[in-house]
Amino acid sequence: MDAPEEPLPPVIYTMENKPIVTCAGDQNLFTSIYPTLSQQLPREPMEWRRSYGRAPKMIHLESNFVQFKEELLPKDGNKALLTFPFLHIYWTECCDTEVYKAAVKDDLTKWQNVLKAHSSVDWLIVVVENDARKKNKTNILPRTSIVDKIRNDFCNKQSDRCVVLSDPLKDSSRTQESWNAFLTKLRTLLLMSFTKNLGKFEDDMRTLREKRTEPGWSFCEYFMVQEELAFVFEMLQQFEDALVQYDELDALFSQYVVNFGAGDGANWLTFFCQPVKSWNGLILRKPIDMDKRELIQRQEATLLDLRSYLFSRQCTLLLFLQRPWEVAQRALELLHSCVQELKLLEVSVPPGALDCWVFLSCLEVLQRIEGCCDRAQMDSNIAHTVGLWSYATEKLKSLGYLCGLASEKGPNSEDLKRTVDLLAGLGAERPETANTAQSPYKKLKEALSSVEAFEKHYLDLSHATIEMYTSIGRIRSAKFVGKDLAEFYMRKKSPQKAELYLQGALKNYLAEGWALPVTHTRKQLAECQKHLGQIENYLQTSSLLASDCHLTDEERKYFCQEILNFASQQTDSPGHKIVLPMHSFAQLKSLRFDPSNAVVHVGGVLSVEITLWSQMPVPIHVEQIAANVHFSIEKNNHRKTAEWLTKHRTSNGIITFPQEPAPFPASQNSLPALELSEMSERSPSDHSLHSTGIICKNVHLLLRRQESGSSLDVPSGLALEDGAHALRCSRVTLEPGPNKVLFRTQAREPGTYTLRQLCASVGPVWFVLPHVYPIVQYDVYSQEPQLHVEPLTDSLLAGIPQKVKFTVTTGHYTVKNGDSLQVSNAEAMLILCHAENRAVIYSNTGEKSSDASLRVQSSGRVTSISLPAAPAYHLIEFELDVLSPPSAPAARGNSDQPAQRGARWSCPEKPTASHCMVTTDHKLSIDCPWSIYSTVIALTFSVPFQTTHSLLSAGTRKYIQICVQNLSELDFRLSDSSLVDTGGGADLQLVPLNTQSQQRVHSRQSVFFVWELKWTREPPPALHCRFSVRFTPASEEQLSVSLQPYTYEFQVENFFTLYKVKAEIFPPLGMEYCKTGSLCSLEVSITRLADLLEVDKDEALTESDEYFTTKLMYEVGDNSSNWAVCGKSSGVLSMPVAAQATHRVHMEVMPLFAGHLPFPDVRLFKYLPHHSAHSSQLDADSWIENDSLSVDKHVDDAVDSSSVKSRGCVHSAASTEHRGLPMPRLQAFPPGQVFNSSTGMQVFVIPSKEDHVLEVSVT
Repeated sequence: MDAPEEPLPPVIYTMENKPIVTCAGDQNLFTSIYPTLSQQLPREPMEWRRSYGRAPKMIHLESNFVQFKEELLPKDGNKALLTFPFLHIYWTECCDTEVYKAAVKDDLTKWQNVLKAHSSVDWLIVVVENDARKKNKTNILPRTSIVDKIRNDFCNKQSDRCVVLSDPLKDSSRTQESWNAFLTKLRTLLLMSFTKNLGKFEDDMRTLREKRTEPGWSFCEYFMVQEELAFVFEMLQQFEDALVQYDELDALFSQYVVNFGAGDGANWLTFFCQPVKSWNGLILRKPIDMDKRELIQRQEATLLDLRSYLFSRQCTLLLFLQRPWEVAQRALELLHSCVQELKLLEVSVPPGALDCWVFLSCLEVLQRIEGCCDRAQMDSNIAHTVGLWSYATEKLKSLGYLCGLASEKGPNSEDLKRTVDLLAGLGAERPETANTAQSPYKKLKEALSSVEAFEKHYLDLSHATIEMYTSIGRIRSAKFVGKDLAEFYMRKKSPQKAELYLQGALKNYLAEGWALPVTHTRKQLAECQKHLGQIENYLQTSSLLASDCHLTDEERKYFCQEILNFASQQTDSPGHKIVLPMHSFAQLKSLRFDPSNAVVHVGGVLSVEITLWSQMPVPIHVEQIAANVHFSIEKNNHRKTAEWLTKHRTSNGIITFPQEPAPFPASQNSLPALELSEMSERSPSDHSLHSTGIICKNVHLLLRRQESGSSLDVPSGLALEDGAHALRCSRVTLEPGPNKVLFRTQAREPGTYTLRQLCASVGPVWFVLPHVYPIVQYDVYSQEPQLHVEPLTDSLLAGIPQKVKFTVTTGHYTVKNGDSLQVSNAEAMLILCHAENRAVIYSNTGEKSSDASLRVQSSGRVTSISLPAAPAYHLIEFELDVLSPPSAPAARGNSDQPAQRGARWSCPEKPTASHCMVTTDHKLSIDCPWSIYSTVIALTFSVPFQTTHSLLSAGTRKYIQICVQNLSELDFRLSDSSLVDTGGGADLQLVPLNTQSQQRVHSRQSVFFVWELKWTREPPPALHCRFSVRFTPASEEQLSVSLQPYTYEFQVENFFTLYKVKAEIFPPLGMEYCKTGSLCSLEVSITRLADLLEVDKDEALTESDEYFTTKLMYEVGDNSSNWAVCGKSSGVLSMPVAAQATHRVHMEVMPLFAGHLPFPDVRLFKYLPHHSAHSSQLDADSWIENDSLSVDKHVDDAVDSSSVKSRGCVHSAASTEHRGLPMPRLQAFPPGQVFNSSTGMQVFVIPSKEDHVLEVSVT
């Protein structure tokens, strides 16, 4: 049964490796089944559950079925997984008991003994059933007997390790079911073996890794062990897990290198510190580089060998995972890290060797990726590969500089020797790339062969890299590559080609704020401009470098001397000027005006002192510093006085200028601050929070493209302004640091002067500050003489002396001795003259010049004020006292409100409950010596008092009350109050009831005066009165002038008492007091107190045979709702016009509350009948009796003196409800004609004794 033994072939590590499964028993049987088995086994995936909580995976199982040999079983200490047999299968199709006993059983026993000897427990016995053989042998036992015997003999506790495969070569459902069961069992056993053996291998590997701190631990040995695990994962097509193993090895080695650099080195690292002798780059064109693997296994690999092999394996797995762009990313990181690791390990590397290795590796990675992707994929993923192109370009440039291929003269003998050594280190070209025309090896060898070839390859790589960077929007990186190109062109003495790239790099550095690269690039640009003969650009760059603090003092002085040397040379055209920006030469720090308000009159002198900060390293002799000024005349310039200009100018006269832009205008630090605000969204229904977040308010400023902000150092359109107005200062030496420069000018023409430019000339070189910001202006004014009169208080009070301030602005006029102001004032107002009046003279800056006595003479209505002598553009100020009469306008009628006829009211800024003050205007006409026209000024005086009067009655006795209210902010003393009848009636006396001769009235307070009226015969129908009182301010003890008294005139009409109304309330019969809810009797008595008077003669008067009568209407009501009037509450009665004629009215009222209740209101009106032309007019009495409720309904409850007319209107409106019916009119009596003696009286009401239920709700 056993085939002759053959020697084992060596293990070849390729992707075709599969898990090994040995086959013992009938080999011919297995050979017939093998094609079907190899096809069916990987068809269905199986779930592989691994230890340590790792996620399960679905894998397709494949196996390498080999003949069983004892040599295949692993020996002790052999940890190779690729040659490890994971499962052992014994095949038999024995169906005869005799044959089983004679041969099969012994063979199975020998097979199992070998497995037990090597501790292998992963085995399976397959019994194949063939119906054809059963038909040929009729004496055989049933199949189950053979299977049972095998299970009893070999599978005591593992009966599932013996399976039956029925007719495997037939196509039937029974065969398919048998195959499915067998394949499921086979996959399950394989996965169990994988899990068990891989878990044991991982545990051993982990144990080995934990011993890495022990002496004698070797990274190379551990590397081979963990790579064995990676091979198994790769064999199972689990490329991600295989990649993890290599990444762990990479991280472990990198950490050891970093620790070595920190002083904590491992002994085994010395093997990787060998000098580099070969630099042939990465090898990525075969799955496994066996040469480098053997070097690692023998511990003879260098650092570059280990890194190359490790990355080649990672690259292979990444390409299988279809992640080629990650290969490019990892390759760039690897190349940079290898350079650093060689420095940390202090590995000896020949000059240029590492550049060759990096260049070859970059191209190898790029070609390997190009072999896996089409052109469209490469173009769309340039962002992943452009880094490798750029790194390869940089290394090729370094090799060209090293080998003398970038110089103008070409390489010398030493450069050639170095080139030969570098090419020797590349070795022979690898066979896999020997037939490739554009292999990295051939490209490098060709580039180093000649100057022309190097230039071609370098330019091709540089332009390709710039194009790639530009296509993906990485403009900054493209500019950096361009700067390297510029350096190459400068080495080749081609400055015209280098200038464009240097300008682009400088622009990018400026936009991003890189100070040191800006300085370095400017130095290169200056050299380039000097070679090209660009004088103006060279001088500008030199000025920037001379002020650059990143250069040494010697370098700064050199560039400064370059400018001075050019300035000292005699040019062919003397008028030619070279204009350069000033910010690199000097900076304007501050400016100070004298006078400080920057306002000067025509003919005045203005000084401007500027502070310049010189940025040059040496003193500079400047021929001239000029400030060009723009002159403008505004439309309303003639209205701008010195006072107006002073209010609109700075107070200290110092203007500080912000820091001028640095050489880089838009650095990261100069960006605006981030402005964030909270944003939330709530539900409109329940106001619950839906979402919240943060928004940026100034995103338009932060995300603005910075590169297009400023192009280059030179502002476009820089030019000198030749203006007629300029401030100049000659022969100035600017020392390094701050310098003060003083300009002086005399104002000649009025207008506004704006500082536009600042220029400094050093020979033909002019440094110009094109715009001065913030705006600097000074004003020259020419002012007409003016007179201004204003009170010193918020309002002038009539009746007491008030101070008025006169301000004379001389302007261009010179006041001479004898000049005076002629003031023509109204007769009512006086200008008071005092000997101590003085005038103060101020300069136009507000400083006091002098003072002089003021002479004031009054003659009638004209007052002459002599002015002191004063020069032009000065101010003369003096104060005078004015006095206005205090009388108030006359008032009429008996109302408590003051009359407003002919008066103007003025309310204070802080209104109170009191009324506003009455004001009067007085106009002054002033003749000035500088004008032929008169100046008219109006002064407004306010009467400090408001006076009201009222008529009081007590039966037939009459009193007049005067209320004086102080509306001003001052306190006054009142004295000598009097009230006289201006009508001249001898039988009328006014008896004062005031006891005090003087009274003090405070601000916003009132004082009352009372007089009693007494007469001996019938009083007149109207009384004309005049009230007067003297007043003085309470704060002043004595005044130099006598003040006029305050007067108030008014008129009182119809003040005699005609009727007396008296009301009485009686309790019910048998009761002592009124009780709530009980009807009480109300008796109203109306008594006539005088015979017929002139005031009674109206339309209500009726003449009879014996006497005159008049119709009255009474009305009883209670506005306080204390009484309920039962029955008729109003009525019309006919009253005889005779003294002591009395009419009584009885009615019932009911008290609604207990206590002392005031009497109900009783009102009395005149009842005027309605006159109509119709003869069929209804009688008024009968109409009132029939419609009394209607009349009572429409009459207001509150009838006073101010509502008589409105009451009549109400009745007229009510009459529209009764068309065709005449309506009477009601007229109220004037105050004083009706005296109600019951006003203020009260009646005592007791509560009723009925019990009531009080409901109380407690919550």
